[in-house]
Amino acid sequence: MASTQDFNGKWALVTGASSGIGTALARELARNGAKLILTARRKERLEALAAELTANGTDVRIVLADLTEPTAPQAIYDAIAEEGLAVEILINNAGLGQYAEFVNCDLAQELAQIRVNCEAVVHLSRLFVPGMVKRGRGWVLVVASTASFQPVPFLTTYAATKGFDRFFALGLAEEVAPFGVNVTALCPGPTESEFFEVAGASQFKSRGVQSAEEVVRLGLEALARGQRTIIPYFSGRLTAFLVRFLPVGLITHFVAKAARPTP
Repeated sequence: MASTQDFNGKWALVTGASSGIGTALARELARNGAKLILTARRKERLEALAAELTANGTDVRIVLADLTEPTAPQAIYDAIAEEGLAVEILINNAGLGQYAEFVNCDLAQELAQIRVNCEAVVHLSRLFVPGMVKRGRGWVLVVASTASFQPVPFLTTYAATKGFDRFFALGLAEEVAPFGVNVTALCPGPTESEFFEVAGASQFKSRGVQSAEEVVRLGLEALARGQRTIIPYFSGRLTAFLVRFLPVGLITHFVAKAARPTP
């Protein structure tokens, strides 16, 4: 029966590994025996995580990269290829958000969300998935969000990118399943991470957050068994179910009332 123990001895690439869900993913994969390639922008954090995991017996490599740069995915791929490593587990975790009225938001950050949340996911998948198909084995985790199930005013671009991620994962999953490759969209809700501070949405933490460790454990278990979508908490699953039956305009109206920034 498929389980996370199938990751044992496999090379896993984790993007956005320097904090939050990415760090938790690295630790959980290591706990299941995977070998790790960690990538993010912050060298010191990556080195500290690599040292921790190496001390526990995990084989770790680091590739510094900024996925807001369009050349970064190819640079990551080339660095891994130079070492002769075969990535069998691709974790598309890196992501950005911005909580603001769209007309007042920082344009560079809006466009960076599209670059990291969408373009980099497609680019990295296109680089690494063909090797998985050829080998007849592989796993791809795309970190989406419960925001992917409906529009979210004031997180407008973020929610749209996460909708893209979820549908991309579902389509790719169907394509590559005959070749032994599992693809899963992990759709967490509020999770312990730096996302709130970076996105300027710290007030949402008061509504309760799930631990990154629990999100990651459930996500990787779903990936191992070939589940194509995983929402790792009950209220998120309930909401995703209910929005299928309500007019999208009504949903968007009430989300906007709840999410509107305080003057």
